[in-house]
Amino acid sequence: MTPLVLLPGMMCDARLFAPQFATFSAQRAVHVAPLTADSIAACAAHILQAAPQKFALAGLSMGGIVAMEILRLAPSRVDRIALLDTNPLAEADAIRARRTRQIEKVQDGHLLDVIRDEMKPHYLANGPHRAKILDLCMDMAASLGPATFINQSKALASRPDQTETLRSASIPALVLCGREDALCPVHRHELMHDLLSSSVLQVIENAGHLPTLEQPQETTAALSRWLEDT
Repeated sequence: MTPLVLLPGMMCDARLFAPQFATFSAQRAVHVAPLTADSIAACAAHILQAAPQKFALAGLSMGGIVAMEILRLAPSRVDRIALLDTNPLAEADAIRARRTRQIEKVQDGHLLDVIRDEMKPHYLANGPHRAKILDLCMDMAASLGPATFINQSKALASRPDQTETLRSASIPALVLCGREDALCPVHRHELMHDLLSSSVLQVIENAGHLPTLEQPQETTAALSRWLEDT
């Protein structure tokens, strides 16, 4: 079966995909790649060095942004792509300025304050597992540490627009997001769906920015359909 490469979001690690890894690793090789460089291009190049020659590629949030860059750099190596709760556009000026302030706070020793006060509130829909998932987000961020936060912030702030990359792609694609994602709203995913000629759009109800954890069964089912015949 085609290997699967999973790319996590900002300040997340392999635990973001724990339910999906448990399902898919019984069927195929599954690789979860860290994103630690200070540019999207460098993250993509690092992953391509270690990845199988041909693979299915799925990324959530920042992972989706890196996945689009991998598709731009090496389209012949990507068998199919899944873009989850992400954004194909370059960084808006207002968000770039906010990242600069966050970097300064983190450099002053306030990583967990930034995650708790400025990022976590925008992540999840209300639900019975919200507190547990938010605690996991804090633990993942603490494990990755300030240097990773700073590098990822710089990478996101300088990221390229990938609309032409998506427009030129003809591989099978899944575009998926939580209905209540405040960071990467549904209309961004409708744009990606329109750009990708062979895509399926899946909106997960009762989920925000992290549907892999908020609604794992439905998200895994959507990814399973995307992986059919590979």
